[in-house]
Amino acid sequence: MALLGLVGVFAFTLRNPSTDLPSVLVSKPAPEFSLPPLVRSGVPGLSRVDLIGQVSVVNVFASWCIPCRDEHPLLVELKERTGVRLFGLNLKDEEENAGAFLDELGNPFDAIGADTNGRASIEWGVYGVPETFLVNRDGVVLTRRVGPLDRKSLDDLIVSIQQAEDAE
Repeated sequence: MALLGLVGVFAFTLRNPSTDLPSVLVSKPAPEFSLPPLVRSGVPGLSRVDLIGQVSVVNVFASWCIPCRDEHPLLVELKERTGVRLFGLNLKDEEENAGAFLDELGNPFDAIGADTNGRASIEWGVYGVPETFLVNRDGVVLTRRVGPLDRKSLDDLIVSIQQAEDAE
């Protein structure tokens, strides 16, 4: 009986992979971290200090992640529509593969941290890729989205960004 229940939960999760999940980080400062850049990206590395001063979006991605590939055009659109500071946290990826991913799909990120060992992602409470966080100008996490962005979640994120900026 318990197995049947687990199968049901698993099936529901597969059918509804993109959700806002609670996080211990919501309403708390983003964790301390400092990551080197993806050299091929042409943008600097990423640390907590970068999250201070303006509203920011942090997207956890990897070249080996199929949903990341699907969501990437929406990140490009997010950057074009809002100009928000958009940061990438590249999880356990090879430099060459991550660079090729960005060369092919475009690089909307202002900075990208190479989280080669996954430690920073653990500190953020990441379950898997992709995940997206909205951070206010004080470095406090406002929202967390697990799974790929879709049109509705992109629009919701844009509204949340505007609300966070208006609160400044």
